[in-house]
Amino acid sequence: MSFMHKILATSAALALSAGAALAEPALIYDLGGKFDKSFNEAAFNGAEKFAAEGGSYRDIELQSEAQREQALRRFAEAGFNPVITTGFSIASILGEVAKDYPDTKFVNIDGWLPEVPPNVQLIGFQEHQGSYLVGMMAAMASESNTIGFIGGMDIPLIRHFACGYAQGAKAVNPDIEIIANMTGTTPAAWNDPVKGSELTKAQISQGADVIYAAAGGTGVGVLQTAADEGILSIGVDSNQNHLHPGKVLTSMLKRVDVAVYNSMKAGTDLETGGFTTLGLAENGVGYALDDNNAPLVSDEMKAAVDTAREQIINGELNVVAYYENDSCPALNF
Repeated sequence: MSFMHKILATSAALALSAGAALAEPALIYDLGGKFDKSFNEAAFNGAEKFAAEGGSYRDIELQSEAQREQALRRFAEAGFNPVITTGFSIASILGEVAKDYPDTKFVNIDGWLPEVPPNVQLIGFQEHQGSYLVGMMAAMASESNTIGFIGGMDIPLIRHFACGYAQGAKAVNPDIEIIANMTGTTPAAWNDPVKGSELTKAQISQGADVIYAAAGGTGVGVLQTAADEGILSIGVDSNQNHLHPGKVLTSMLKRVDVAVYNSMKAGTDLETGGFTTLGLAENGVGYALDDNNAPLVSDEMKAAVDTAREQIINGELNVVAYYENDSCPALNF
């Protein structure tokens, strides 16, 4: 079904039950699709949890950047509330569109605005904190003294992931080598598993035996190639341990699902007009441990990471954010 047909179908359905629509939330995924097994899929899982509890929602997968404004306006005009969006790229457009629909509440996950409209809530994460923990794990698991990082689109947000990862690795082993690559400079970088595979092979050829992928759908190619080549990988956003049991060391959890679920649950009572940041203290980020990776995570590794987690929460350990200086000495960004 085309984007336009989906929107028209949504509007038609609402015309039949306008009253119910006023409290029904809508979700707009970032480019890459809701089944990217990473960021967007985490958002989808949060919406599905809301639905499983008796709620209902509508969602849309964008096919191009040009459809962002249209989707926002159509959902707002159709009465959906709140309208939840994922990804930094839609934030600026949302900031302008929201002004035209003061009675509709909007949410953006991962974006930033210099001035937040009163009917908009921005939700961000302390990705560097969670990445620090998986960086420690990567350094402890590495046998080659070389680990890798593969990002999606080269933006400050992804460098933020990489910077935390490097700091965690170097806290364990100051001499460890960290190879970092970005997939590209356009939104296409989020959904290019072939390029992810190529970068993985290149890093393996340079000695990397653990590679962390923070690249959306591109990361699927990273994890697959790492498993095929016999090295460990680290997933991101969603728990990706199950994709290759025994081959994925862990996943850096970014609880986009919680942000979406909480926003839908709050409905029209959602607090707006500000910025919320979720870190380790709020269980907004963390690392995944389950039956799929338990054999890979030693007691020593878990103890070290859990200690660091508590130190970060208590303020005893400061993980420097890339945003503080637009640089990362630990990784020479």
